[in-house]
Amino acid sequence: MNNKRLLGHLLCIACVLVWGTTFISTKVLLVDFTPVEILFYRFLLGLATLYMCPGRLRLTGIRQEIYMALAGLSGVSLYYLLENIALTCTTAANVGIIVSAAPFFTILLSHLLRQEDRLTPAFLVGFLFAITGIGLITVTDISQMHFHPLGDFLAVMAALLWAVYSLLMKKIHTFGYAILPVTRRIFLYGLLFMIPALFLLPFSPQTARFSKPVNLANFLYLGIVACAVCFCIWNYALKLLGTMTASIYIYAMPVITMAASALILREPITIPALAGALLTITGLMLSENKLPFTKVIHRCTHPDNPHETHEYSGLDSYPHAENNKSD
Repeated sequence: MNNKRLLGHLLCIACVLVWGTTFISTKVLLVDFTPVEILFYRFLLGLATLYMCPGRLRLTGIRQEIYMALAGLSGVSLYYLLENIALTCTTAANVGIIVSAAPFFTILLSHLLRQEDRLTPAFLVGFLFAITGIGLITVTDISQMHFHPLGDFLAVMAALLWAVYSLLMKKIHTFGYAILPVTRRIFLYGLLFMIPALFLLPFSPQTARFSKPVNLANFLYLGIVACAVCFCIWNYALKLLGTMTASIYIYAMPVITMAASALILREPITIPALAGALLTITGLMLSENKLPFTKVIHRCTHPDNPHETHEYSGLDSYPHAENNKSD
């Protein structure tokens, strides 16, 4: 593993460590704010933070602008809005499990649309391990599991939209722009597309609620760290590792949430939850071919030189493909 790929893995770990704790901050803010208010204000603060950073984005055509707008619509506006609305229509357990399937949808869409990523047996087995583990973590009582068609459908759509965002970022990286101004433009479109929802869902512009130190601190964490910083480093990790390898780290978020809830909120950790954490981490390693018995070596010839051969393993694309251009 070279230094750039190692950096990509470290950035992914940093992101899921932060994103896995955002549920705690959101839980605290829900005392005084509605879900859509939290969503809008955190991304507004994130956008303001990014505008304080140097770097301008000058796109070369309308086609690139459309890709930025679609990324903002899918990965910022619709993903978070559908996730929040789903929580009002179905159980949190259902939403947690379904949304955690985003890596599966990512590789499935990539396989169907681009024919670059492969649905390997190791990935599928890892997916089953991870989803089973996430279910054990999320569902403390089997009676929590109920089928709510509308809410569960919205959660599936949210997971699909995150997969769409990941694939759009893969294309955007080929434009060659710096990560920070790209993320800033995506946030701008995300907020613009979010504005209509403010008139349809409970939203109040009252600022007195921000005078509470606990509310202000949690918004600073969500807006600056979880949005501005983490979206930048996540997008950079996508560039370094590729969409599939980076997306697999999403499996670890429920494990982080469980650990953070125990440390900060003093919520108990059950034996099934511990078993679920172990299964989830095992599934993550299986999906990335990190376990010795999952290593599969592929040999192929260079498309431009039949006499030149390469070996690669797991979910990696062909050695000279986009995932490795930055190596």
